[in-house]
Amino acid sequence: MSGEKLVGIVLVSHSAEVAASVAELAKGLAGGATAVPVAPAGGIEGGGLGTSAELISAAAASVDRGAGVAVLTDLGSAVLTVKALLAEGDELPDGTRLVDAPFVEGAVAAVVTSAAGADLDAVEAAAAEAYSYRKV
Repeated sequence: MSGEKLVGIVLVSHSAEVAASVAELAKGLAGGATAVPVAPAGGIEGGGLGTSAELISAAAASVDRGAGVAVLTDLGSAVLTVKALLAEGDELPDGTRLVDAPFVEGAVAAVVTSAAGADLDAVEAAAAEAYSYRKV
């Protein structure tokens, strides 16, 4: 897989710990998926709960490999912050997309799909499909 452009994944949570833990879980459940660029963007600068446009932008830049970046969020203002960054047009790498998916299940599906070398459309579809995962 060396040299292959993989879709980057950014996980935006109001909590740095939640974002980092979901990133670790997704990579672990994807068999390590060490080649997949995944970055958490949780909390605000200096710690604390919230969302940070600067942390999200930095995370997206860090995972951009030229195949697009899928951004998954946890709650309300995380979504609004990503939408605002996308609307500005120059804050996120080209090919960055907000993905409508459940945070944990969607993250796992996105990482597994990216690890298989799929394009951004397929990564988005796999993450969104996680809404249909039933538990009972």
